Amino acid sequence: MSVEAVNAVLEKYNFDPSRLIGILQDIQRELRWLPEEVLRIVSWRLDVPLTQLYAIGSFYRAFSLKPRGRHLVNVCLGTACHVRGGVAIEQALEKGLKILPGETTEDDRYTMEVVRCVGCCGLAPVMVIDENFHGKLAPADAAKILENYK
Repeated sequence: MSVEAVNAVLEKYNFDPSRLIGILQDIQRELRWLPEEVLRIVSWRLDVPLTQLYAIGSFYRAFSLKPRGRHLVNVCLGTACHVRGGVAIEQALEKGLKILPGETTEDDRYTMEVVRCVGCCGLAPVMVIDENFHGKLAPADAAKILENYK
């Protein structure tokens, strides 16, 4: 992300430090993570300590301080999903993607994360890819669904 692009995001928010969450969300949406060099620009332009940006970036799960894959795969392991086979979905994805939760595939296509609830327990077990919900899954379904994201 160029300095000009960062400035465009900051202009959208009128260079208002009270709107840091929205600013970081827009940057995250564009880059899929919050690189240090971009955070330094935001820090300098808004006169906000870099440590404050890192505190926000590390506190909220929506943000990532390390690169993510093109597609974010969230496997729900909340109570309903866990009871209905969410762990088997996670294991199928680990085997198919050859990564563990929190990791990114070598081709930077997928990052897999485990979440505690996505709020649709009636569809358990559930995985969310980007913003698309997939429910009532069997382990074999997970790999087939991933094929649609290549």
